Amino acid sequence: MIRVESGRDAIIIKFPYNPDYIAKIKAVKGYRWHLDGKYWSIPYSELGNFLSAFDGSRIEVDPSVWLYDLRKELMARKYSRRTVKLYLHYNEEFLKFSRKTPYQVSNEDVRDYLYHLAERRNASASTLNIAINALKFYYGEVLKRRFVYEIRRPKKDKRLPVVLSQEEVLRILSSVTNLKHRLILMLMYSGGLRVGEVVKLRVKDIDVERGMIRVRGGKGRKDRYTILSAIALKTFKEYVEKYKVEKWLFPRQRKDKHITTRTVQKIFEKACGKAGINKDATVHSLRHSFATHLLESGIDIRYVQKLLGHKSFKTTEIYTHVATKDLIKIKSPLDMMLGDEKDEQVRISSPARTKCEVRI
Repeated sequence: MIRVESGRDAIIIKFPYNPDYIAKIKAVKGYRWHLDGKYWSIPYSELGNFLSAFDGSRIEVDPSVWLYDLRKELMARKYSRRTVKLYLHYNEEFLKFSRKTPYQVSNEDVRDYLYHLAERRNASASTLNIAINALKFYYGEVLKRRFVYEIRRPKKDKRLPVVLSQEEVLRILSSVTNLKHRLILMLMYSGGLRVGEVVKLRVKDIDVERGMIRVRGGKGRKDRYTILSAIALKTFKEYVEKYKVEKWLFPRQRKDKHITTRTVQKIFEKACGKAGINKDATVHSLRHSFATHLLESGIDIRYVQKLLGHKSFKTTEIYTHVATKDLIKIKSPLDMMLGDEKDEQVRISSPARTKCEVRI
């Protein structure tokens, strides 16, 4: 058995001692023997020649080996780290599921995989669309195959975002005693930042004079400005004075790197626990709450769209469905029918003069 794996800069090949195999691999351009690890390596560009040389041999190729060109293309086009990670993940998982090479898979394999995600793993429409995008990019853009274009996209789930009330946001912020952690959550709510944006903030991105936050390379690699509250600004000055930060506003212990998004998620989860928040909220709920509270206060939706950095107005429009300013003024038909009396009996006579009592 010949095992072929993906290395950092080259393909790793392992097999038991075999003079014939050794002779064949030495015929491949750029081969190397690694004595310390007891394996051979060849450049990614020589994969085709290697497979031709070992045609007929029993070879087990790890799916990640095939995706080297995909990674290169994604990096060359400046796709975000998250997109690169997701596209590689779904393509590798698909190949493991199909147990075929990228040149052998078919439409039917794609359908089976999507069915597996939807039915066996209960994946959302959003997840399925990401998987489809990943497959279309690799097979369409990189390998120039068109079969995945025949796959129909599922309808998106129309789920409303989880929004915290202003009182709940205040409880969360008040529960955080660590100055650094409190400032992180303050900035997210103050300016409607994504978690990936707040961790990458630099000290110079806080415009003290204008009371603004500059967001660099947000979603879609777009820069934008958003608002900074006076309270958050005061906390920022206190934080900078105490921690003497220089480059990253929220650095790790190693000052040359910023904190991770997972760290911020843990900070939020801990704060929710201390504040007694029972909603199914995530750290992204602070951004949802920022947008909803602005709309409820009467701010034009176009301004909210700009502050959030949404490309499409329709994306921002979802917050109109969770804003409750006008909804709470609407009177329930039950109250209109029975009146506003509480904790007393209300008598209602039917056309047949049969009396019944309704306790409200």
